[in-house]
Amino acid sequence: MTIQIDDQLLLRTYQPYDAQELFLCVDKNRAHLREFLPWVNATLKPQHSMDFIQNMLVQETAQKGIAMGIFLKEQLIGGIGMHDWDHYLKKAQIGYWLSKDAEGKGLMQRSATAFITFLFEHLGLNKIEIQFLPYNKRSGELTKRLQAKVEGVLRDSILINGSFEDVVITGILRKEWKPNAQ
Repeated sequence: MTIQIDDQLLLRTYQPYDAQELFLCVDKNRAHLREFLPWVNATLKPQHSMDFIQNMLVQETAQKGIAMGIFLKEQLIGGIGMHDWDHYLKKAQIGYWLSKDAEGKGLMQRSATAFITFLFEHLGLNKIEIQFLPYNKRSGELTKRLQAKVEGVLRDSILINGSFEDVVITGILRKEWKPNAQ
């Protein structure tokens, strides 16, 4: 699956041949990402990235989740995905990450906007949730630009680097989604 955003930026389902590049991107950005993402510490070799890709391809086939790479000029710069897909309630959670040197250029906002639009228009979701750590200011600002509304805070609900942290839960409803309003 591919979502072409423009002639240089695209989202594409990870394939097994992406495992090495995915691992190297995560490894290069390890210090930057581990502050917010618990899976970074468990990604220690290319095989871990291969296992992730293979698992997500199974989840995509089973309609449980989607994992896509964010590619700029054919180079992997981050990832975006959907998980906890509830077909009955027509909702899911999304998550995302971006390499340090790709930040501050509007790439994640453009990627997330295209991905959310795809989820609403092509998969028929009614609600998308985004969770982030309260101290992740960049993610908090992104959710505001994506028109997500804060629905609550779950206290001590994630373990990050040995420390329990709160999680902010935001939601976007299909009827409220205005992708060109950003």
